[in-house]
Amino acid sequence: MKTIVFSVGGSVVMQERVQVDFLKEFASLMFSRAERIIIVVGGGGVCRMYQQAAGNVASVSDTDKDWIGIAATHLNAQLMRSILARDAYEQVVVNPTIALKTKKRIIVAGGWKPGHSTDMDAVELALLYGAKTIINVTNVNYLYDADPRVNKNAKKIEHISWAGLQKLVGKKWSPGMHAPFDPVATQRAAKAGLKLILVGANVHNIKNVLNGSKFLGTAVE
Repeated sequence: MKTIVFSVGGSVVMQERVQVDFLKEFASLMFSRAERIIIVVGGGGVCRMYQQAAGNVASVSDTDKDWIGIAATHLNAQLMRSILARDAYEQVVVNPTIALKTKKRIIVAGGWKPGHSTDMDAVELALLYGAKTIINVTNVNYLYDADPRVNKNAKKIEHISWAGLQKLVGKKWSPGMHAPFDPVATQRAAKAGLKLILVGANVHNIKNVLNGSKFLGTAVE
């Protein structure tokens, strides 16, 4: 069975409120597919809010900040898993290096351990289950050469090499960092020869990616 791996940003699931409309449409798309689907969910704004609060109260290590972020990913992942419970494995996966023995078609995962984001967990799961492509769903439609939220002149990029992406994101991870793809995961995916597709949270567009149709987004390979 073909395997599809998603890395879904936490900001796609939860902003000031839970993004119910997206979750409804995304769940409907997941139920309509025949492939094995693995969905790794990030921590997003909830993660950063708690990390910042901890840092404002005490001197908190990067490791502890990562553990806070990991806990946030588990909350978001449990929300996703519960919505997909009809076809999903009964628990949120927290170790992407152990293959499951399950007949369930959908697997939902959260964060694993400090030192990287859930993008890295998506890479590990892709390698574990033999997937060739990771679909990274974020709150922007393309990769840009600068942060479009602060630079109105940022230019979109439709195709880029792994080396080019690495130059944009750097090589060092820091807890709660804003990056189109985790720099540690970028190194791992490049070495493994995976393909990455970065898209926004438009479910029709995501469907186009799955169907091999023309889509709005960035391909990395």
